[in-house]
Amino acid sequence: MIPSSYPDASEIARLTARMLLEIEAVHFNAEEPFTLASGLPSPTYIDCRKLISFPRIRSTLMDFLTVTVMRNAGFEAFDNIAGGETAGIPFAALVAERMALPMTYVRKKPKGYGRNARIEGAMAEGERVLLVEDLTTDGGSKLSFVDAIRETGASCGHTAVIFYYGIFPETEKTLGDHGVALHHLCTWWDVLAEARAQGSFTSATLDGVEAFLNDPRKWQEAHKK
Repeated sequence: MIPSSYPDASEIARLTARMLLEIEAVHFNAEEPFTLASGLPSPTYIDCRKLISFPRIRSTLMDFLTVTVMRNAGFEAFDNIAGGETAGIPFAALVAERMALPMTYVRKKPKGYGRNARIEGAMAEGERVLLVEDLTTDGGSKLSFVDAIRETGASCGHTAVIFYYGIFPETEKTLGDHGVALHHLCTWWDVLAEARAQGSFTSATLDGVEAFLNDPRKWQEAHKK
């Protein structure tokens, strides 16, 4: 069923943050920072992959993501929903089901045998494709997926994620310069606000996280090993 009526964006953001905290997908540790895929340190880490194991939360968030995309981009804006390998695949399937559209997925690189394909499933020239992922930090990893989609002759002008870091100002410009609009449910700022409201972490921990969010590059430089 295609959802059409849900809370406004601010309430969706708050509820999404609450759900991520409830399933302990959010991790804060300033004393022993996590290492991100970029190799840089961070006192924050989020594991959106955990969502697939919680059916009620998973279903609600996929409704939220679907309605957010339709509100922002249009109700008849897409012909195909593509997931990015690997975390985006289950979420793309769930969004495609709600929008009654074909689903495909994009490999990070050609598989190296057979058709040597990056696109799995049926994607046709001229199709308007929505790229679905679990999250984005600076937007850079999305560009390779978008380019692979465009190489088929399809177009890809939108990407939808559950979680957007919301702390690196270049992110939306990076995507925008590539002709891609970003749609998301919540950011670190929403999670921080909900964590404070719930008392999910100590005040000292949350103050440390806020210091990172206000100037992540400076924090990372100071905490490089």
